[in-house]
Amino acid sequence: MKKFISLGILMLLLGITISQKEELIKIYNKVFLKNDIEKVTIGEVNEYYRDYDFLFVQNTRDFSPKSRQDILNIYYTAINAGKDEFTFYCPSDYSECLSEVNSIANDQTILSHINNYVHPFNGFKNVETEYDSLGRVKIHIQKSYSDSDIAEVKKKVLTIENEVVNISLGLEDNIKNIHDYIINNSKYDSDRSDRNIVNYKSDIAYGTLIQGYGLCGGYTDAMELFLEDMNVKNYKISSENHVWNAIYINGEWRHLDLTWDDPVTSDGSDVLEDDFFLITTEELKKIETGQHSFDLNIYKEFN
Repeated sequence: MKKFISLGILMLLLGITISQKEELIKIYNKVFLKNDIEKVTIGEVNEYYRDYDFLFVQNTRDFSPKSRQDILNIYYTAINAGKDEFTFYCPSDYSECLSEVNSIANDQTILSHINNYVHPFNGFKNVETEYDSLGRVKIHIQKSYSDSDIAEVKKKVLTIENEVVNISLGLEDNIKNIHDYIINNSKYDSDRSDRNIVNYKSDIAYGTLIQGYGLCGGYTDAMELFLEDMNVKNYKISSENHVWNAIYINGEWRHLDLTWDDPVTSDGSDVLEDDFFLITTEELKKIETGQHSFDLNIYKEFN
């Protein structure tokens, strides 16, 4: 019945004025989509769902948006829950809803920032959004990690933890052990960053932990997996061309950058540094202000 009515309305639209068309759409939304809007829930979440919020985005149970922030929260919640696709509806009384959806859907920078707040295994490679004039919005999420990637990486993480994590040590010492292990057992993938030669999955933790080669995204994802197992609140923080870890420890947010603590040397020798280990924003600015220039309107925890 609903499909028949929708088709009838679309046929009528061909012979009416724009104002009449807009009025019919409002009526359709109010009468026929109301039940659909009220039934939208996140449903089951997967094991990588983060049940805590951030200042930029928060988990939501309200999928009838009334503002741009509500839409951001819906995107975040769907991605954070591990969904492959998710549908919500713009209510008729939020006239700017679809234009805001369009703005967010076509802003790869904003989507990338949202992605930084979810568990790596729920992170996306690509997000596509489709919507219609009646207010139905469908998000399609293509994840960065395959099921086989996840299985291998989880097994490797457990092996490393058994080797270097010591429950008799403090949290900071164990984070340092993981930091050192990753750097000592991986190299920066210069072929991919400098010459676009792709030999490894170095942009994700698989490349860093399994293949031994990482880009900043791979280093950051790898570290994040161990932080999750340690129940440390964290997310990825990024500038225009770099990404590193943000960690909540000892009551404050700190920066951790394994990429820059694993510098590329002219003679190819391996170097382990800790200049970027759990430092404050003030310390970060004193060391490096180029690739670590980040947006405080996004990463508000550092204000």
